[in-house]
Amino acid sequence: MVEIRTGGEWVVEVLRAEGVRHVFGLPGVHNLAIYDALLRQHDIAHILSRHEQGSGFMADGYARASGRPGVVVVTTGPGATNVLTPPRGILREPPSPSSCSCPDIPATLIGKGLGALHEVPNQIDCFKPVSRWAETISEGRDIPAAVEHAFHLFPHGAAGGPSRCRCPRISW
Repeated sequence: MVEIRTGGEWVVEVLRAEGVRHVFGLPGVHNLAIYDALLRQHDIAHILSRHEQGSGFMADGYARASGRPGVVVVTTGPGATNVLTPPRGILREPPSPSSCSCPDIPATLIGKGLGALHEVPNQIDCFKPVSRWAETISEGRDIPAAVEHAFHLFPHGAAGGPSRCRCPRISW
């Protein structure tokens, strides 16, 4: 029997495989699959914020203080655009190894301008100027390779830990 995973389960599994122990974020209607998957495991702790921007700054601070990647999980539309400020600040300072994962509206609605809940035209393009890598993933099975790619963009310093780099972003 073939195991079927949700996109959220893929995200949590690959974050665990990459050694992530903390994620920062705010649940919303479009990212509940990630939160469902986080609830069913015990290796990754979720740190709740009151605003997505706070999540981004917490992940940045965590990455700078610990040397481990800071991971942000937010929802689409305003949730995604609210996390743009922390990476912009990161560009003025030495960038930290942090990653932002957030869903988009259903793939069948992207680019149609139908007014889907939290729709932002070309959401992924908002992140390209402030990210080292930004990509839309349309198939759940492609999430592991995309997240692994994002983590491999974190160069490793002499001490074996990640050195400073811009924030990769993944949207699915």
